[in-house]
Amino acid sequence: MTEIETTEVVVVGAGPTGLMLAYELALAGVETLVLEKLSRRVEQVKGGGIQPRTAELLESRGLLEPLLRRAAPREPAGGHFAALPVPLDCTPWETRHPYPIAMPQGEVEKVFEERATAAGARVLREAEVSEVEPDDDGVAVRARGHRVRARYLVACDGGHSTVRKLLGLPFPGRAGTHQAVLAGVRLSSVSSLVPREIGHMSTLLRRAGGHWAMLVPQGGDRYGLTFGRADTAPTEDPGTVSRQEITTALQAVYGDETVLDAVENASRFSDATRQLDHYRAGRVLFAGDAAHIHPPLGGQGINLGIQDAFNLGWKLAATLQGRAPDGLLDSYHDERHPAAARVLHHTSAQRVLADPNPDEDVRALRDIFTDLLRLPDTNRHLAGLMSGLSLRYPLRGAHPLTGQRVPDADLVTDAGPTRLSALSRAGHALLLDLAGAVPAGLPLPARVDLVRATCPADPGAAVLLIRPDGYVCWAADASAPVDSGVLLAAIAAHLSTAGSST
Repeated sequence: MTEIETTEVVVVGAGPTGLMLAYELALAGVETLVLEKLSRRVEQVKGGGIQPRTAELLESRGLLEPLLRRAAPREPAGGHFAALPVPLDCTPWETRHPYPIAMPQGEVEKVFEERATAAGARVLREAEVSEVEPDDDGVAVRARGHRVRARYLVACDGGHSTVRKLLGLPFPGRAGTHQAVLAGVRLSSVSSLVPREIGHMSTLLRRAGGHWAMLVPQGGDRYGLTFGRADTAPTEDPGTVSRQEITTALQAVYGDETVLDAVENASRFSDATRQLDHYRAGRVLFAGDAAHIHPPLGGQGINLGIQDAFNLGWKLAATLQGRAPDGLLDSYHDERHPAAARVLHHTSAQRVLADPNPDEDVRALRDIFTDLLRLPDTNRHLAGLMSGLSLRYPLRGAHPLTGQRVPDADLVTDAGPTRLSALSRAGHALLLDLAGAVPAGLPLPARVDLVRATCPADPGAAVLLIRPDGYVCWAADASAPVDSGVLLAAIAAHLSTAGSST
């Protein structure tokens, strides 16, 4: 018999969600094992782009800079809604990253895995999960040649989640009506219709010969190719994508002079929309595409998954380490299920507007929406949805900043000028005192850092208690010292019931 290995958390799936979660857990000192069925990372182009809110979160952990070095040329504007020709403007949301970052998923996974393993997480490949047996105290997992016992398991194994199927959990929603292909290709010669630089998404879509296609430059001779036909419906067994199928679509849309040199990867996808009813089943939790799928518009999937990981990581660590307030782990579902439902809702709307073969009614709807996007309030609203910058969690508290993200402000501390993101590298909560209102000697628990600073801009409060995922859970407009009892009660309610770290 194979010896049983023990760990605190098993993460199933080494995609962006699973690896980001592994990093967050390892950063908090949680023993984490990632099980991945593939033998090696696939250098795939899928993943769309890193949206502004995700970019802010990654910068708070020092992960954005290495990704930017691998990024493709960026879009000249703040992204798009349903590939309509008016770009979204994220600048009203006070972000340092007002545009999506074009980033092949393989590069994201490479950076996340490097950081996760450096922090102490382990990634075990060729370990396809075949059994999951949860009980009151943990989860027993059988993978290829391995038996593992963990206190918790998090399924990050994609839209066809093996863990979800083994547990017999329904995945309600709408089946797909259209099917398309996403491929990473190299072109040895190209027609005049093939873009050399990334423009607005609406300028990249082409239709001809019964096909629609979009080529996104990835640098050099590499392109991300998305294509389909109006008469292609999803099937239970979509099969593999052949080189001939890709060549036919390429040359139908871009001309015979467009020559396919190599296919690096290719997969099919549909516009199905589904979401788990509950993100937690006892000792098993779900994140990323294992919890929700939707039409792949605007790179929303990879961003939803990464933000799931940021929300769950610190909560699961606090639970494992015995310092979590009552209900903290369940708040993962309470906060992230509505966030994903909002994305499923607006991608369903985009699915209609972005139909590559629109009828007269859809064309009229696109015209109306294009005019609406020229209105600043409409543009700001949709930019907030697509970027994730408008997300607000339903946290208890009277202050208007409660539940909102905190922009990456410039600060001045005793050590000199800094930025809020630079103070968040360790994944701790921050008690940010901008008015000298927090009493000296306050007994803070571990992983809650007091930072006294000044801020040239108006942050909207004198004292902010900021969760590890960058959202305000308590704030005060203090013209006098903050009541220690009130502040410690807020910390105990939202972050940690542990004693003083001093």
